[in-house]
Amino acid sequence: MAQVTVSIDGKTYRMACDEGQEEHLIDLAERFDRYVQHLKDSFGEIGDQRITVMAGIMVMDELAELQKRVRGMEGEIATLRKTRDDALLKADKNDAALTGGLAELAERIEAVAARLSASEPPRQG
Repeated sequence: MAQVTVSIDGKTYRMACDEGQEEHLIDLAERFDRYVQHLKDSFGEIGDQRITVMAGIMVMDELAELQKRVRGMEGEIATLRKTRDDALLKADKNDAALTGGLAELAERIEAVAARLSASEPPRQG
């Protein structure tokens, strides 16, 4: 287990994290500290605990908004997948119809060619 030291609102905290996650944890702490500093700049000194709770609520609000957007995008993706699947199915049906039509046309051409060849007088060379 790795350990890092982070600073939030001028106070240092030693935290444990999985190996390789140190930079990620430091980044998260720095981002959270920016929320705390923003609130202190906006409201002044209203108490560490209150500032921390407000910053946590702001983070959770952002998370909720992002989750809502992700759900919306997942819905759009599902719609796009269905549209794609429907289009592929229609294209397959069109291909099958075209192939069938071409096969029928080829048979008719071959039949006409056979009749023409049977009715032609032999060529003299």
